[in-house]
Amino acid sequence: MSETSTAGTVEQVDPKVIILERNIRTDAPIDKGFIESIRTNGVIQPVVGWRDQDGAVHVRYGQRRTLGAREAGVATIPVYIVPVDTADESDEARRLVEQLVENEQRAEITDADRTAAWKALELEGISVTAIAKRTGAKRDRVKTGLAVASSDTGTRLISEAGLTLDQAAMLLEFEDDPELIANLTDAAIENPGYFPHVIERARQERQRQEAQEAIEAIEATRGHRILSEYPEHGQAPWPIHGLRTADGEQVDVESIQGKAGVAVLVQTWSYQTEPRVTHYVDDPESLGLTVTEYAQQSGPTSGPMTDEQKAERKILIANNKEWDAAEVVRREWLTTLFGRKTLPKNAPAVVASLLTSARHQVSDAMGRGNGLAAQLLNIERETGYYSDAFADYLTAHPAKAAHVSLAIVIGGLDSSTSRDTWRNPHKEAARYFQIIADWGYTLSPVEEIAAMIENSTTE
Repeated sequence: MSETSTAGTVEQVDPKVIILERNIRTDAPIDKGFIESIRTNGVIQPVVGWRDQDGAVHVRYGQRRTLGAREAGVATIPVYIVPVDTADESDEARRLVEQLVENEQRAEITDADRTAAWKALELEGISVTAIAKRTGAKRDRVKTGLAVASSDTGTRLISEAGLTLDQAAMLLEFEDDPELIANLTDAAIENPGYFPHVIERARQERQRQEAQEAIEAIEATRGHRILSEYPEHGQAPWPIHGLRTADGEQVDVESIQGKAGVAVLVQTWSYQTEPRVTHYVDDPESLGLTVTEYAQQSGPTSGPMTDEQKAERKILIANNKEWDAAEVVRREWLTTLFGRKTLPKNAPAVVASLLTSARHQVSDAMGRGNGLAAQLLNIERETGYYSDAFADYLTAHPAKAAHVSLAIVIGGLDSSTSRDTWRNPHKEAARYFQIIADWGYTLSPVEEIAAMIENSTTE
């Protein structure tokens, strides 16, 4: 330890011998990034302390920096020595006030400030890895920040709209659509928890639209008229499944390709499946075709859809799309949950409860290998009658027994859900959705319906 110096000077002191006093911050995080930053750069902002009559240095404020320096193994840190009258009974209160002022009056660095600094470092020729190491940030986060900073849209979203770095990064894939960006930005501000659902819905909608437009472009080059909705039943244009050839055979698509008066309706039921193409013919007789009696009668029998039926169908389609998006978001969230070292405190009780109340769903999933549970645990599924990926995983990771049992239950329940779950809610699924909501997952409106939560609506 260095010799006693006059007040107002900075000394280099071994952090291991510095005495820590009572501090207002009892849970300040000392994470790996902070420690690595000190190991790389040292303690940049001096700790404030005082010397007692024996020459020992006490921390007045800077406890987190001192602890981080100890973890980083640095030899010395700068300490600004201030005079303290230990006989003054009010000094303890004054010290606590100073700690409050130092922390509460400090302006937090914003994501906009942070990404601008990272961008400036990149322009100086410093790599992503080096920036992360020297600033104590995670490499992936620096990479995300640089992507946002390289985009005018991304920069505006964090500096003007006030979005977080992660939210802005999610929106970059839609920056070619200003109107959509505006709507998604509003969603991020109004309901941050639901924002990932909105993003995934927009992503899937774009995938569906692109797949549909690609097929429509091909059909248009063949001279076919593109329909935007179902034609009325029982009248032209006629679907080819209701037409017959002169020999009474069903009409195949190849026989009418490129012919005059052919129209197509392209539908995308799911972003995961190929669009469905239905061909229609305006004037079957001109192509030597006849309309079946059934096709001619189907119109008067069923009749056009009422406004109420159209409204119900619109809700059905919207909720199905909402469900598809929610399933992706939910399973990504579950994967993150199982990647944590610590599970929710009530996990053992949940396992015991669902193994009885939802035993059919769990046993059915296990009978088929419970692929979702393997996915949640990041286990590579093995093939073969005698293979047991979960047993092998437990042998290699004996401390993960609780993770495996919970994943098997959760994987079984989640894999049993589908679009039909919101249409016909049942108590087992409702209980499951209520559990993960209690664990911090934000239910989408359609999942709230499945959870049997009252007053649930979808947009």
